[in-house]
Amino acid sequence: MFKLDCSNLSPFLPADWLDSRADALAHARALLETGSGAGGNFTGWVHLPRDYDKAEFARIQAAAQKIRSDSQALVVVGIGGSYLGARAVVELIHSPNYNLRKKDSPDIFFAGNGLSTDALAEVIELVKDRDFSVNVISKSGTTTEPAVAFRIFKALLEEKYGKEGAQGRIYATTDARKGALKGLADAEGYETFVVPDDVGGRFSVLTAVGLLPIAAAGIDIQALMAGARQAMDDLALPGTDNPAWQYAAARHALYQSGKSTEILACYEPSFRFFAEWWKQLYGESEGKEGKGLFPASVEFTADLHSMGQYIQQGERLMFETVVGFAQPRAAISIPHDPDNVDGLNFLSGKALEFVNRQAMRGVTLAHVDGGVPNLSLTVPARDAESVGALIYFFEYACGLSGYLLGVNPFDQPGVEAYKNNMYALLGKPGYEELKAQLEARLD
Repeated sequence: MFKLDCSNLSPFLPADWLDSRADALAHARALLETGSGAGGNFTGWVHLPRDYDKAEFARIQAAAQKIRSDSQALVVVGIGGSYLGARAVVELIHSPNYNLRKKDSPDIFFAGNGLSTDALAEVIELVKDRDFSVNVISKSGTTTEPAVAFRIFKALLEEKYGKEGAQGRIYATTDARKGALKGLADAEGYETFVVPDDVGGRFSVLTAVGLLPIAAAGIDIQALMAGARQAMDDLALPGTDNPAWQYAAARHALYQSGKSTEILACYEPSFRFFAEWWKQLYGESEGKEGKGLFPASVEFTADLHSMGQYIQQGERLMFETVVGFAQPRAAISIPHDPDNVDGLNFLSGKALEFVNRQAMRGVTLAHVDGGVPNLSLTVPARDAESVGALIYFFEYACGLSGYLLGVNPFDQPGVEAYKNNMYALLGKPGYEELKAQLEARLD
């Protein structure tokens, strides 16, 4: 599957950092596997790669094929877990430049993940004169950001294709039985897919939430699920040789030793949105009750020229988890320059991947020497099977890690605070008293 190297933790942790947590990890594993821990009613993702709805999966594949055949663009409307996972997979497996490349699949645009007028206007401008479809993703259908965006794109589709034509271009991923979006989809005749009741948004990338846009982008979701299934089988095995146990234990040990920030690093720009998905996964799962590591990310080597100084010599509050891929897809050799103006002829004929790998090794040693513990996770390839396994690895380790920390990894009570204030200030009915209180504070 992949290899987790913990050897660069030895200068920072006692020798028993893993073995001393074996009993706690075994207990956390049992809670995950049986769904009997805090938030256990949201652990449907644990066995999802085996137990997913095969009939719906076939419908997802058929809908994706239809989108590829009749649309030049797909607008994915969702926020948080309703878009980060899909974008992470599309960019990691394809490219951050996916929409610019020649391909047999539609461009993918993401909307409804903010309230910027200019950002939404740009997406409208990019799709309005093209054939496009919309996949709106929301459990309730009332979350402000995606609900506003969907109103706008629904109107745009109906103006362009008529109400009946728009109906065949709107795909709603929502609750199976209830909610505003489910009611609208049933009334309008949109094809619907299910956000499972027992899978929270940040764990939902391997459900219809992520699979429909991923499949529309031409990615083999069968291979994605196969990789996740293999990881599910491998990571369910108890023991300290389990990489999910090692990662969860290392995070917990470093946290207890005083580290407050985990930096996820990668030397591939295509990993950027995977890191964004990872930040939501761990931040929302562990950041509660005054506890939890702060999840951050960097893109190397670019960020070595911006954040590198702080990482090397700033406050010693962090550790790094570095994700690498065993082989690049392409091969580039550095040419010889007769004038050698840049002094780089010592690299002539060498593969660029060799330079990148040596940079990674040198950075790791420098950071460890500078007091930054390092974990290294090596993934076989940037393909669907490996990425499916990587998704499941981080999800499973997150569940273990949350239980080691002593929190419910599957709720997010703090998210409601900003929503209530926003609803009040926007004048939503029922929030009048809170609106008056907030406006008095803001005056």
